[in-house]
Amino acid sequence: MTDEEDEGSMTLNVGQRVRLAADLRLAGSVTPAEEPAEEWAACAASVALAAGIEGTVERVDEHHRQQSHEVREYLRLKSLLDDFGHQMPPGSRRQLEEQVGVLEEQWAAYQRRTLRVTVRVRLDNGFVLDEVPAGAFVSA
Repeated sequence: MTDEEDEGSMTLNVGQRVRLAADLRLAGSVTPAEEPAEEWAACAASVALAAGIEGTVERVDEHHRQQSHEVREYLRLKSLLDDFGHQMPPGSRRQLEEQVGVLEEQWAAYQRRTLRVTVRVRLDNGFVLDEVPAGAFVSA
């Protein structure tokens, strides 16, 4: 799932019971949680988790979208227009409105991108999944 894909319409909260929405296969290196990784020889492992396994949400992290220069400029100019536009001479106000108008498309595209949400879930079988896209879970 990419940053811009829909993470699902359900909002997850700490303490909420959830169920894994699809089968997962976890693969990579294995190290003990309590010891420095450099003290262990490299180990590789693969674990399969079946859809339907339940657990409890321990943490929810919202990863904010990156703002482009154009989005930051839109916010700056729009704030200036909203706060001081009524005090500006008509020509200056019109010029500022035009600048804001030029940047509105980038602002709209930024608003359409979904906020990336990841979670830490302690599964009932003892496994802990961390930094998993929230869309991998459904309410239990």
